[in-house]
Amino acid sequence: MMESLAISLVNAVPVLSGVPLWTITLLIMVMVAAVVLTFALTYSGLATYVERKVAGDIQARVGPNRVGPVGILQFLADGIKLLLKEDIIPAKADRFLFVLAPYLVFVGSFAAFVVVPFGVGLIASDLNIGIYYVMAITSLVVVGVMLAGWSSNNKWALLGGMRAAAQIVSYEIPVGMALLPAVLIAGSLSLQDIVRSQGGLFGIFGWNLFHNPFTFLSFFLYYVAALAETNRTPFDIPEAESELVSGYHVEYSGIRFAFFFLAEYGDMFVVSALATACFLGGWHVPFLDAEALPALWGNLFSLGVFLGKTLSLVVLMMWIRWTLPRLRVDQLMRVAWKYLVPLTFFNLLGVSLWLLLFHGKGIPQMIASLFG
Repeated sequence: MMESLAISLVNAVPVLSGVPLWTITLLIMVMVAAVVLTFALTYSGLATYVERKVAGDIQARVGPNRVGPVGILQFLADGIKLLLKEDIIPAKADRFLFVLAPYLVFVGSFAAFVVVPFGVGLIASDLNIGIYYVMAITSLVVVGVMLAGWSSNNKWALLGGMRAAAQIVSYEIPVGMALLPAVLIAGSLSLQDIVRSQGGLFGIFGWNLFHNPFTFLSFFLYYVAALAETNRTPFDIPEAESELVSGYHVEYSGIRFAFFFLAEYGDMFVVSALATACFLGGWHVPFLDAEALPALWGNLFSLGVFLGKTLSLVVLMMWIRWTLPRLRVDQLMRVAWKYLVPLTFFNLLGVSLWLLLFHGKGIPQMIASLFG
């Protein structure tokens, strides 16, 4: 994809014809990476502000209200504070692994933004294995969390790291299984292909959420499992303040601590974006084809629609955090292995049989065919 963009750029600007193609391709990759990273960091900063406001509303408080209008610049003040804080490494910690861990977590979280289909043509890289790529690259988070817990030489950090590894590995199974129905319906692992397979003449009922009863269940199974995989309440056992002080990042300070925080909010966006792309029609909006609009307006419109759906799911995660109590460790693992894993396997079998028996048609298409 990047190479085709480079060729198009050379054709559009003849002056660049003498420049090696690999140089132009590399420059485009760097620019795309900078844009994606800028968006991810801006979103994560604003998400911390929104979460504190949501928490304040639920607890009958005001929340941030000093730095900037209605406290909107509070996240910038927090970022500057973390940058200026002393970067402490415990004397008996494994220095190399201690330093490496937050970067692995950060990279594992934000590299997933590359395949998020923000709009009709707004995707950094439309990989034909998009979902597989997300599942693979976000596994780096497990490695980083384990290294953080182990290298800190702190019993609370080690317990948090072990809990996080067990939890994330366990819930990756139902997350992956819950996404497979969307893959089966679209016949592709590309997130753009999955989005394009939805919508159409049926409006909201053209989304995978309403394709059949099993895909409707898949969405809720996925969302619950995604909450656990991102270590969000009521599944925040690895960071349980009442038990482990702060869990695997208890010894971190300054910018390294900020990396863990940013990665958590990045994970929230990625799992919500997957839910939007696979079940909620992605950038589709009922009865309006964004691809038929002029390129600029089509991209801006589809970007707004996609962000609206995704950020609504992110805010729902925040709402759940400040509403529900934390589960115990045994309850957490029981939910994964005794309930979510069997249900997602049953659900995948149900979707497969539905597509086989009804030749890939969903309920809206079947109703439409009945009425001619």
